[in-house]
Amino acid sequence: MDIICAGEMLIDFTPGKEPDTYTANPGGAPANVAVSMARNGVNTAFLGVLGNDDFGKKLKNVLAAEGIEMLCPSLTDEAVTTLAFVTLYENGERSFTFARKPGADILLRKEDVREEDIDRTCMLHAGSVSLSDDPCRESIGYALSLAHEKGKLVSFDVNYRDMIWHDPDRCKKEIEKILPYVDFLKISDEELYFVGGQEQIPAFMEMYGITVLVETLGSKGAKYYYNGKTGTVEGKKVNAVDATGAGDAFWGGFLSRMLMLGVRSTADVTEDKVKEALAYGNASGALCVQKQGGIPALPTRREIEEVL
Repeated sequence: MDIICAGEMLIDFTPGKEPDTYTANPGGAPANVAVSMARNGVNTAFLGVLGNDDFGKKLKNVLAAEGIEMLCPSLTDEAVTTLAFVTLYENGERSFTFARKPGADILLRKEDVREEDIDRTCMLHAGSVSLSDDPCRESIGYALSLAHEKGKLVSFDVNYRDMIWHDPDRCKKEIEKILPYVDFLKISDEELYFVGGQEQIPAFMEMYGITVLVETLGSKGAKYYYNGKTGTVEGKKVNAVDATGAGDAFWGGFLSRMLMLGVRSTADVTEDKVKEALAYGNASGALCVQKQGGIPALPTRREIEEVL
């Protein structure tokens, strides 16, 4: 196993072609990254809880179809599968309304994080949505600390959602608890608050021991910070239809390419590898925004290489 993606998998209700209609698509940031990486040929597992309902069964089938190992195969009767309703705007950007009080994803428990699973992977990825509520918050924190302790690469996406947190300060405090475990950190240009502002990024990285920090810039590409150096890898201009899952397509592409380039520890990272992986991730994200839906829009390795 190359990577475990831990956290939420849910149903994205994206607007249909007719007014006031929705189409149910599989989504959830860590699950999107898992599928993105599986489509890049990476051996991937998903650590998260789904509800014992029609949506949960649908999502379980999606993981199986992508060849992704499900580390929590039993569906829960304690809550329904988490739902997110997406509002799209003319420029392709979107906002979310969540049905999650609770949703099944919150019910990931510490005993679901098995040491033998961490032992057999080389990377663990998670995001902030999983830190919003217990028992999932404790479980993800434990998984990240265990992976770090065992010398595994740890990836984290800030991925702030106001409709989940309602308070950026509360989110920031929870993220700060897990930052000492993180090697690769992804933020958007709208999330600079969580790292103290752009000018504070180098000191922030040194404080927490972060190897690579990537700031996504939408259609403009991505900016990297690594080993005291910084640079921007430009994105590709495309006609954006739906930005849902685009950041996850980008990050899944980036992490996939890093693994393809032989990165198995922070010692394997170089600036050239970071730049090459960012170009690959940019192409993945550009392909994703040209289609509607999260997981259905994620490109394959072949499609990305054709663009490059």
